[in-house]
Amino acid sequence: MRKKLVAGNWKMHGSLQQNAVLLERIKSGVAELDCAVAVCPPYPYLAQAQALLMGSVVGLGAQSVSEHASGAFTGEVAADMLREFGCRYVLVGHSERRALYGESDSVVAAKFVAAQKAGLLPVLCVGETLAEREAGLTALAVSRQIGAVIESAGVAALASAVVAYEPVWAIGTGVTASPAQAQQVHAAIRAQVAALDGDVADGLRVLYGGSVKPQNAVELFAQPDVDGGLIGGAALVADDFLAICRAAN
Repeated sequence: MRKKLVAGNWKMHGSLQQNAVLLERIKSGVAELDCAVAVCPPYPYLAQAQALLMGSVVGLGAQSVSEHASGAFTGEVAADMLREFGCRYVLVGHSERRALYGESDSVVAAKFVAAQKAGLLPVLCVGETLAEREAGLTALAVSRQIGAVIESAGVAALASAVVAYEPVWAIGTGVTASPAQAQQVHAAIRAQVAALDGDVADGLRVLYGGSVKPQNAVELFAQPDVDGGLIGGAALVADDFLAICRAAN
């Protein structure tokens, strides 16, 4: 039985004061839940989050990572650095990183490998654009993104990772993939992995991301291949995030 995971991606939001209030609410609100919960604040707030989450069940994650271990890469952050600040998870390949910063499938695969080498659990984000969906290329786009990581790291590496399916057209738009649409893609992801290793596929958590709200979380998480959510805007509102966590419980 796969344990559901709800991870909050704060993107470029937050302040010391806002974070303190939000994290205290989340800590107390999820203490009795069975699902796994994580938050991914911006880099400058990792130390604050590490201190506030000490001893709690809430995991800490980062929003990106360098594919390099060290060196002259101004503005980059290495996986070992994230580990030093208590991170367990790190997002790789988020659609905003792919679209805005030109991260290719090969770069995402390299970041995935770097994260695992440092002992982090990469959350591999995959998804299609609206143009790809309308052209009937959803399955091709998603399988290509996952295939790049399998080719680089091997299918066994997915046993120590999480996949997050985020249809790009649903991120921050208020438009959500229907539960049936989400299930179809999640099942295809699991089938792609199962063709290479059935045990890895059975244990792989595949999250859904893209305008998840308290109003749709229960139905989305009830799908057999949806193992939780990667939450954007709703992760910044304690009541909403906690309601989504309860939906995954």
